[in-house]
Amino acid sequence: MIKTAVVILNWNGKKWLEKFISSVLKSLPNSAELVVADNGSTDGSLEFLSNNYPEVKLIKFDENLGFTGGYNKAISQVDAEYIVLLNSDVEVKKGWIEPLEDFMDKNTDYAACQPKIKWFGHDNMFEYAGASGGFIDKNAYPFCRGRIFNTLEADNGQYDENIDIFWASGASLFIRKSDYENIGGLDDLFFAHMEEIDLCWRLWNSGKKIAVVTESQVWHVGGGSLPRSSARKTYLNFRNNLILIYKNYPISKLKAVLRRRFFLDIIAAFMFGLKGHFGDFSAVFKARRDFSKMKNKFPKSSSKEFPKVIYSGNILTDYYFKRKKFFSDLDFN
Repeated sequence: MIKTAVVILNWNGKKWLEKFISSVLKSLPNSAELVVADNGSTDGSLEFLSNNYPEVKLIKFDENLGFTGGYNKAISQVDAEYIVLLNSDVEVKKGWIEPLEDFMDKNTDYAACQPKIKWFGHDNMFEYAGASGGFIDKNAYPFCRGRIFNTLEADNGQYDENIDIFWASGASLFIRKSDYENIGGLDDLFFAHMEEIDLCWRLWNSGKKIAVVTESQVWHVGGGSLPRSSARKTYLNFRNNLILIYKNYPISKLKAVLRRRFFLDIIAAFMFGLKGHFGDFSAVFKARRDFSKMKNKFPKSSSKEFPKVIYSGNILTDYYFKRKKFFSDLDFN
């Protein structure tokens, strides 16, 4: 059995494979292999890989199974101790895998970790979808150590300490295969967006831990599947965030947070409307409607308490009213 399998899920991402797959292959230690799982691409991705990188293991699907379905099906066909879920639009350099392997080897109570994720082509900035580790607040709004809402920080070494984090980014998620399988993998109901936060919340609820290992770093382009301004992305983020709450939030606090989120989501929708983003405005209401239709398809949370790494404050209030723009401004005590 190979120690680490780096699994790239591809869907019409030939341009990213052309740009980055060579760096991934060159970076692999002897303990690792590269697998590309293809979600029914029609852009010549498979032909490109077959003609130029025959050493890459290919797993082919006939249709787009989404981020969740694609990874679940691919990982079930991979025999490795550790799995890396790596986006196709990520650049890596030699030496990025070994610190992750070493950390997990030494810390068996941890199920997953992530490297420090920086923004490709933007000097030394942290990247939106991961930075130096992910967190959520009491209303389940996600943010990162190095990125709160749209404020990105430069990496000046301020977040170089390895710490426990709430969620590891799906752009570069390093996880024990046994733990991935034990909690049922990614939830197919998410399809895409916030599925890794759900995965990590379930890991915490099962008694496992998650960390950022900053000796490893990668560079992520971001927005490779959907642009950040996409109404489809707005829909998935709002819908999936409600699913995330319903599945994982402490049961005694669930009704209260859903009431708060009703009002907060309505405010967010009208803010989109005031800015002329009418697609996003409609997406919020569609997300709430579809969540109401879907929620009986998954179990309501049975959790009794928050994981210790959740931020008990209100990140909206902190950011917009208290002007706490940086992670270091936040009080986790």
